[in-house]
Amino acid sequence: MPAPTFPTNSHRYDPYRTFKFQVVIGGKTVAGLTKMGALKKSTEVVNWRAAGDPSYQRAMPGGTKFENVTLEQGLSHDPVFEEWANAVNNVAEGDAGMSLVNYRRDVVVNVMNLQGIPAISYLLKRAWVSEYQALPEFDANNMNTVGIQTLTVAYEGFVRDLAVAEPAEA
Repeated sequence: MPAPTFPTNSHRYDPYRTFKFQVVIGGKTVAGLTKMGALKKSTEVVNWRAAGDPSYQRAMPGGTKFENVTLEQGLSHDPVFEEWANAVNNVAEGDAGMSLVNYRRDVVVNVMNLQGIPAISYLLKRAWVSEYQALPEFDANNMNTVGIQTLTVAYEGFVRDLAVAEPAEA
């Protein structure tokens, strides 16, 4: 039996690659993004026994937890990471520096095909910055290192955007 094919591109057998992706935070595409952690959720298992059947243990789903995602960006003048981190806690503005309006944002993650067209898209709901690294460790003895800043994002769930359909490929 032959392997199943992609619905739109019946000639395609290979899955999408992980090096072509795009992240959009609050409507702004992040420039120079180099790496993103995996979208992952886990549901706690609740074990219980019925009084009439003490020899058999049953399992049912408990609470679901979404793992934080870390984004890595090459050090540049793109202000998206810093602006968002400052919306959560802005030291320069003191205790009033937290923006209750803007600290949570929707984040869109697009998996691109090799032509750069979005093929799969996920929405991270009500995301906020839990950790921000503005500058990397510097080392004057290593001339071949790119500076990376990181942003760790907590969120309340993710959903696939089914409106983003498989693009037709030539």
